Amino acid sequence: MKIGIIGAGAAGLAAAFDFIETDHDVTVYESAPFVGGQASTIPVGGSSLERGYHHLFTNDEAILDLMKDLDIYEHMKWYPSKVATYTSGKVYKTTTPIDLLRLDAIPIIDRIKLGLFAMRVKRIKDWKKLEDHTADFWLRERLGGMAYEKVWAPLLKGKFGDFYDQIGMPWFWSKIQTRFASRQGIRQREMLGYPDGSFDTIFDKLQGSIKSKGGEIHTSTPVIKINVVDGVATGLKTVGPDGEERDRDFDCILSTVPSFSFPDLVDLPFEYRERLSSVHYLAAVVVILEMTHALTDFYWMNIADPDVPFLGLIEHTNMLPKEWYGGNNILYMTNYLDREDPVYHLSQDQLLDLYLPHLNKFNPNFQRSWIKAVHYNALSAAQPIIGTNYSKVIPDHRTPIKRLYLANTTQVYPEDRGTNYSIKMGRKLVETILGDEKQHWRYWK
Repeated sequence: MKIGIIGAGAAGLAAAFDFIETDHDVTVYESAPFVGGQASTIPVGGSSLERGYHHLFTNDEAILDLMKDLDIYEHMKWYPSKVATYTSGKVYKTTTPIDLLRLDAIPIIDRIKLGLFAMRVKRIKDWKKLEDHTADFWLRERLGGMAYEKVWAPLLKGKFGDFYDQIGMPWFWSKIQTRFASRQGIRQREMLGYPDGSFDTIFDKLQGSIKSKGGEIHTSTPVIKINVVDGVATGLKTVGPDGEERDRDFDCILSTVPSFSFPDLVDLPFEYRERLSSVHYLAAVVVILEMTHALTDFYWMNIADPDVPFLGLIEHTNMLPKEWYGGNNILYMTNYLDREDPVYHLSQDQLLDLYLPHLNKFNPNFQRSWIKAVHYNALSAAQPIIGTNYSKVIPDHRTPIKRLYLANTTQVYPEDRGTNYSIKMGRKLVETILGDEKQHWRYWK
């Protein structure tokens, strides 16, 4: 088969790799001038660094299996993570369960409840029984008190904004499962994975493998239309870097674009289009600082304080060697925002003016002169808002157009979106598509 893939992110390239391995012709089109999607990188201090912070958990089996298939598994290294939470005007270490008992922003009885509650959620095996409830309702009913008001409520509101009370409980369940899976040893310290040389190590090898076996990857080449004849997808219309429009025929098409972009490429029946439009996306805004000093001692800082105008601080070089980045300390300031939020439309300098005064809350010695360089990235489709009973309305990978398939982050469920799950989904779609093709030929025989 000749297969056209829209998007050179994790799902698109993982699918392309498996199609090539099964002797099919593959062409991938990417509108950006780079591959990797949300795991793509920029040059920082002589090394590559992800535009948005990235790491792996120990149960991220899909990406680890892919690295084995690419013969680069030995490049994955595991590092102890140091986690903190900022609440009530103070930074609290929250790396281990013992640390939670020292979180004196809440009464001791609520600290105990907080730890026991996480263990209770961890033991839940059937997430489908949680689908009727929002995370906000479930946590208020079963945890409540200061443990909820001072920790989980601010984190939900910080991440999802006005949508915080719409998030289905399976989202929270999946986060707890992932976090506990990465805890090791008696002290239950979290271990996180990062490949030598950045996530480029994976995507460079993927590209090389696909191209070495005859596959094509065209960057800076957006797809502007999916061609359909008599209800069957037949090809793609693209715009190349030279501005020329080109049509190319394919036997099958896999799109990995966001749900709100997909209807712009092809005319879809009302019901399927409604499923796509029912999921709202939050945008992500990420500011990366190269600094002469570390801001804190922690890798991950949860911010449970509505007065701080960003969601989290991730100090990349508190887990990984700063020597990789010219000796600089790397700090991500991250935020999820509605695309209509005025903050989403601020310039880099305006964001710095908004954000930087708050860094003294985490380190009173912070000075703007510590900053050597700034990098800014905004992503319009970063976090889908997944509500209750989503399994009943999730868009099918098989679209109503024959031989046209969709794979994007709104179809990762009950887990949250992420590179690992995008790879898992992309590879699973190959099995689905090839299985459908076998059924098709069996029928016509």
